[in-house]
Amino acid sequence: MTFYPAAAPPDGDRRTAKQKIAAYLEPWLYSAPVLILIVAIMLVPLALGISYAFRDIRLLNPFSGAFVGLKHFRELAGDGAFRGALVNTLWWTFSSVILQFLFGLILALLLNRPFRGRALAQALCFLPWAVPSFLSGLDWAWMFNPVVGPIPHWLYALGILSEPSNILSDPETAMWGPIVANVWWGIPFFAITMLAALQAIPKDLYEAAEIDGAGPIERFRSITVPFLAPTMAISILLRTVWIANFADLIIVMTNGGPADRTQIVASYIFTQAFRRLDFGYASAIALVLLVLLLAYSMLIVVLRQTMLTRH
Repeated sequence: MTFYPAAAPPDGDRRTAKQKIAAYLEPWLYSAPVLILIVAIMLVPLALGISYAFRDIRLLNPFSGAFVGLKHFRELAGDGAFRGALVNTLWWTFSSVILQFLFGLILALLLNRPFRGRALAQALCFLPWAVPSFLSGLDWAWMFNPVVGPIPHWLYALGILSEPSNILSDPETAMWGPIVANVWWGIPFFAITMLAALQAIPKDLYEAAEIDGAGPIERFRSITVPFLAPTMAISILLRTVWIANFADLIIVMTNGGPADRTQIVASYIFTQAFRRLDFGYASAIALVLLVLLLAYSMLIVVLRQTMLTRH
């Protein structure tokens, strides 16, 4: 009777238990510094902020800090200033995102065409993105001031204003000041992302469509828009969340006034936390804003997945 040696087990089977554990933990060890940094900088403050929403945290009250449950949220339900800030947030966010997207797309289409001095034009168009938002708010506040700024006089010359006045002091028009400043400041974001997506579209598609007799509008509708759709979706999603949390321009230009007509949820959080020093109530407002933005993000993602599934 002839005996043959058993086949050698594969390499994975010859490893000891310690080797298997080490191989499993190795990727986590490499990423551990980044994970620790994320936990320390993002997750820990987030957890503390959420806990503050259920506690009485007032800096001027040394006896505060007790657990109050849903008290802040019950107060929030009857807070008329918060409801007004929520409506202003919708107006501020929707107007800013739509105008930034439209002007950014037009600018990207123009910069995508070859012409002399295009590199210089791109640098100048992207310049607003490099200006700090605080400085941008100061500049626009000065330009809307009829004493030192030209914009009220231009609007008066066009017949839009009955006299050169500061629109930031009028409750009916004050919100348009920060919106205009935000649109100017944020156009480069969409221009950069749309221009990068446009440059990735194969030129052969346009040439073939032109040979087939497709006009500029048809080429834009059937080629440009489908290729830009994923970039449009993610950029609009990111920019919407960003602008809803962006209160720098409003705080610098109007400080939420006049009569809270420019107060948005993000600036209302700032007012409660750093002016009234009520961190518990401010954290409750921030938690509500977080839930609303998460719901919006999930809705956009679900709609995007549904569209991809249908196509």
